[in-house]
Amino acid sequence: MYKSFFKPLFDKILALILILIFSPIMIITALVIYFKMGRPIIFTQKRPGYKGKIFKIYKFRTMTNERDENGNLLPDEKRLKGVGKVIRSLSLDELPQLFNVLKGDMSFVGPRPLLVEYLELYNDEQKRRHDVVPGITGWAQVNGRNAISWSEKFKYDVEYVDKQSFLFDLKILFLTALKVFKREGISQQGKATMEKFNGKN
Repeated sequence: MYKSFFKPLFDKILALILILIFSPIMIITALVIYFKMGRPIIFTQKRPGYKGKIFKIYKFRTMTNERDENGNLLPDEKRLKGVGKVIRSLSLDELPQLFNVLKGDMSFVGPRPLLVEYLELYNDEQKRRHDVVPGITGWAQVNGRNAISWSEKFKYDVEYVDKQSFLFDLKILFLTALKVFKREGISQQGKATMEKFNGKN
C-alpha cells in the first residue's frame, strides 16, 4: 500500500509544498545562471524511469558551453567552474527535479535515473533498479554518491528495491540532508562528474 499509493501521494504533496517554499531560491538561481552563463538556464535530458519508461529530467545548468578550436565542447571538469561549481556543491541544480516529482516521473527517494545509453549494458540484476520509480536521492547517494564505483552504486540501488519502506525512505532523506550539508560525494575524485558506465566498471 505504501509503495503504490501513499508514497506517490506524499511525493506530490511534498513536491508542491517545496516548490512554493523554494521558489525564491529557484528564481535567484535562474537569474544568476542567466547573467553569468546565459541560456539555457535549465538542462534537460532523457532518462529511463520506472520499468525503463523514458522521461525528460530537469536540472539547473551548471556547465559553460566553452569549446575548443575544433568546436567540440571542453571536458566537463573544464566547463564546471565559478557559479556552476557553487550551484553544484550546494545541490541547487537538483531543485527543478521537484517538477519531475510533481509529474510522477520521479520520487524523492529511489535509484537515480541514469543515461538511456546504459539500458543495454545492464545485467539482469542491475536492471532491477528500474523496478521502482527513480528518485532525487537514494540509498547509493547517501553511501557515497558519485565517489563510489558503479558496482557499489548498483548494489545499493538493488538493495533499496528489496528494502523499500516508509522508515527506510525517512532514513535516506535524513542522511541526504547530512550529505548536502557536508557536501560529500558530489563528484568522483579528480573529475567533475562520475565516469561513464561501460558495462564492466
